[in-house]
Amino acid sequence: MVNEGILPRAALRQVEARLTEAGCPDADFDAAELFRLAVGADARLATAPLTAAQAAQLEALTARRADREPLQYLCGSWPFLDFELAVGPGVLCPRADTEVVAEAAAELLRGVPHPKVLDLCAGTGCLGLGVQRFCPAAEVTSLEKSPAAFAYLTRNARLLNGLHLTPVQGDLFTYWETLPEGELDLIVSNPPYLTAAEMGQLQPEVAQEPAMALAAGEDGLVFYRALAEHYQRALRPGGALALEIGWQQREAVTALLEANGWVGIACRKDYGGNDRAITARRSGK
Repeated sequence: MVNEGILPRAALRQVEARLTEAGCPDADFDAAELFRLAVGADARLATAPLTAAQAAQLEALTARRADREPLQYLCGSWPFLDFELAVGPGVLCPRADTEVVAEAAAELLRGVPHPKVLDLCAGTGCLGLGVQRFCPAAEVTSLEKSPAAFAYLTRNARLLNGLHLTPVQGDLFTYWETLPEGELDLIVSNPPYLTAAEMGQLQPEVAQEPAMALAAGEDGLVFYRALAEHYQRALRPGGALALEIGWQQREAVTALLEANGWVGIACRKDYGGNDRAITARRSGK
């Protein structure tokens, strides 16, 4: 129990010990973030004893994190590239691995003066906004099905200075039917890609994120099948596709793309050395 009058460093040690006991990974980092949220200062620099209000807030946050609520949800925002995204229950937390997908996608737009981009399964909008951060002239449309996630997408599309995308609520499995042929320069997506077996073995934090943003059928490939089969015609000849994949899915996703006539297929690893971004292009014919 965090009590009024405790000194900052003692409070920090107490919170870290409780999070460690609860099995939270990176308990030291989490404790420092929770202290900053509750007190409004870095625990390493703060010297004044905690007030009753600060102690109560830190206690409440610690209890929630010990219950394995994602730290991102507790913070209410999370960094992606060099900007902050609103995040909370009902939307997938932005991850550093996805920054690699944004970088790979943006590179595919080199030499395109005013690219038209479609971001599918957008969630917070991190990929669409990330592409635009690298390519300010890009015209980005971001599609999201979940009403809860769409609220965060809309909020992020509205609040980030210098970045803008058009949020659209819809379903990847049918949205392709509304798209004209040959008008897009890039399609980017971080679709759900966990298998049924993986869904049964989630870390406690991930289990509190929306299953809609994670589950992708028995083999984890249902979204990639739809993307490979139905979205190529929406791209101009030579237009590009960039997909986030699970670390074991390179061969399966590559085979799906090859079977549907995509060309120039390549894979980029994330910062942990795992396969993470598959890129491909529509045939130039």
